[in-house]
Amino acid sequence: MLEGFVGYIVLVLVGILAGVISGMLGVGSGALLIPVLVLAFSVPQKSAQGVTLAVMVPMALIGAIRYKLNPEVEVDLGTALLLAGGAIAGVFLGTELAMKLPAHVLRKMFAVFLFVVALRMFFGPK
Repeated sequence: MLEGFVGYIVLVLVGILAGVISGMLGVGSGALLIPVLVLAFSVPQKSAQGVTLAVMVPMALIGAIRYKLNPEVEVDLGTALLLAGGAIAGVFLGTELAMKLPAHVLRKMFAVFLFVVALRMFFGPK
């Protein structure tokens, strides 16, 4: 892992890139941050997942507020609350499962997930 001033600058720049991609495409920062932390900074898979979840909260809130304030974009808060309720319940199960699985299995599951989603997005309906 990069340490010192240069390491901090690189992490801030990666954070900016994650924020831009997340705000522009509406994706969670995990799609970018987990691979960067694991591959470029040698952060263990489970630690990278935990860091990324912590980053998502403030970033997602700011992004959601900015979209909600845009009169051209309809953000249904009822839908958001239902999804959030389900996600909060689900994250308890997901983190429990993640703690029980070996890191190399989680890494492969994450890679397959990204690959399948990418294929569906690319070849799916327009």
